[in-house]
Amino acid sequence: MNRFRLSAILLAGLLAITAQAKDLRIGMVGLDTSHVTAFTRILNDKSAKDHIPGGKVVAAVKDSSPDIKSSYSRVEKYTAELTGKWGVKLYPTVTEMCRHVDAVMVENVDGRPHLKHATDVIKAGKPLFIDKPLAGTLEDCLKIYRLAKRHNVPVFSSSSLRFAKATLAARAGKFGKVLRCETYSPAHLEPHHPDLFWYGIHGVESLFTVMGPGCVSVQRGTTEDDKIIVTGKWKDGRIGIFREGKGYGGTAKCESGEQKVGSYDGYAPLVEAVVRFFKSGRSPVDARETLEIYAFMQAADESKAANGREVPLKLDWE
Repeated sequence: MNRFRLSAILLAGLLAITAQAKDLRIGMVGLDTSHVTAFTRILNDKSAKDHIPGGKVVAAVKDSSPDIKSSYSRVEKYTAELTGKWGVKLYPTVTEMCRHVDAVMVENVDGRPHLKHATDVIKAGKPLFIDKPLAGTLEDCLKIYRLAKRHNVPVFSSSSLRFAKATLAARAGKFGKVLRCETYSPAHLEPHHPDLFWYGIHGVESLFTVMGPGCVSVQRGTTEDDKIIVTGKWKDGRIGIFREGKGYGGTAKCESGEQKVGSYDGYAPLVEAVVRFFKSGRSPVDARETLEIYAFMQAADESKAANGREVPLKLDWE
């Protein structure tokens, strides 16, 4: 073979490999949470010890909520860091940004705008990760997943607590069948959201990661120190409990004994899962399980309104 032709073939192969290795262009929507700067650092800073390769945040849409102080009071700071430190380009609309990216992360701390943003991303055909809470109501959560299914666009939503090593080990059956589980996390309330959507989602996500889907009823009460406690019954008779507490943790009663679960292992495991999802188009969490988490939290509010009565978990999905 002519050596010049061989060189050309090798060069073409090298260029193909380089193209395959090129970082995904990621866009972010909603710059009012520390997650946007934390995730961007993990993705964009190759020198960071927790760096996750494969994607880079290159574009964003600045968005915040005027009626939530933790949103409007922080958006300028986080926007300045993204544009100044990381060179992220701002776009006026989600639709315009989608023309310049391969995948999108919706990050608003407020779940209410998520349906609108998700609609724009899904119609643009881009893989979509939605940070917690998935939306501001269970109805909106369902609308997002139904729209994604109709347009055949992959969607994924999760708290970072799902990807703690011990929690995933229990889910995978490392300690035998999970017989019962109790998790805890802070549960700060925000008046525009169902109670647990705002922060209790972290502990509830851990609970469902360990137990899996299948919850059929929910009963909410209070502990002796006036903290939230929610008991779920699973269709196979198992019990899963979320309670409000300090920090993150819990205990799973397994066939081989009790195991600690529910810890917070940082953001990197979640970001790694998001990049894999963007590349494969396959969510690491089934839609039914994600929606059941929000139905569980909605049912907890219904139980509260009914003075702690046990209420069935209702989920009209598929």
